[in-house]
Amino acid sequence: MKYRIWVALIAVYLAWGSTYLAIRFAVETMPPFLMAASRFLVAGAILYLWRRSQGDHPATKREWLSAAIVGLLLLVGGNGSVVWAEQRVVSGVAALIVGSAPLWMVILDALRPNGRWPSGWALLGVAFGFIGIVILIGPIQIIGLHGDIDPIGAGVLLLAAFLWATGSLYNRDARLPASPLLGTSMEMLVGGAGLLVLGTLTGEWSRLYLPGISLRSLLGFAYLIVFGALVGFVAYTWLLRVAPTTLVSTYAYVNPLIAIFMGSLLAAEPLTPRVLIAAVTIVGSVALITLTQPFKPKAEVDSGAFVSPGSQ
Repeated sequence: MKYRIWVALIAVYLAWGSTYLAIRFAVETMPPFLMAASRFLVAGAILYLWRRSQGDHPATKREWLSAAIVGLLLLVGGNGSVVWAEQRVVSGVAALIVGSAPLWMVILDALRPNGRWPSGWALLGVAFGFIGIVILIGPIQIIGLHGDIDPIGAGVLLLAAFLWATGSLYNRDARLPASPLLGTSMEMLVGGAGLLVLGTLTGEWSRLYLPGISLRSLLGFAYLIVFGALVGFVAYTWLLRVAPTTLVSTYAYVNPLIAIFMGSLLAAEPLTPRVLIAAVTIVGSVALITLTQPFKPKAEVDSGAFVSPGSQ
């Protein structure tokens, strides 16, 4: 059993840590919102049909409504922001910024009615996390480190992390199907539909030129469906049932590191001192929060809402 747990955990690390680079390749020649919409509609349909064929009960209207809200926040707001921003920001930096979602979750959880006040260690993690964000995207003349990060792209990625945290917190008490994979497939279907509408409203159909889509973009798109959505979620959901939550949650700070080094190795993304210092600070802060203030297992088991915005 231990061997299978580690195989599944490594699969989650690699599948989700590499999705940011796959997104970057996919949006090189594909409109971002339409690409993401197609990805989630295909993956969601496959996952939904599979779970229904395995005997999962049909969702109620209440469950569809909850899945719609979660899907719009996580996939249209969170992932949609990521795919757009990766036109302006390299994949490793994108993974690092959106990996700050647990910082926002701690803050939002404390501020909401009847929320949970964080522990002292979690507050320390939040403080160090935001220091890391300032190091990564702050003005060069203030932090004294070279390596400009596009401010608009960085701002959209921070919005992605915030929306992901909001959707994850809503997911905690939402009425969702008992089957976590069925709930995830419903979120993908609604999120994919929302991204399709967004791509239409922003005029992406006029930019879609099928003969101009590169092989690298097609491979990135296929990778996102097969590994990012299907393989990653099956392994993740199985782990939540057989492995300690603290072990499974390590993906939150391992994935950004994998994304950074894969971007450097496969796409020649620069590993500047600025990125490395910020990575140590942000990833360390997320690890501190995750290990000292674990989130409720129910939310993780229900729909996988705590994965990062680039992963679903």
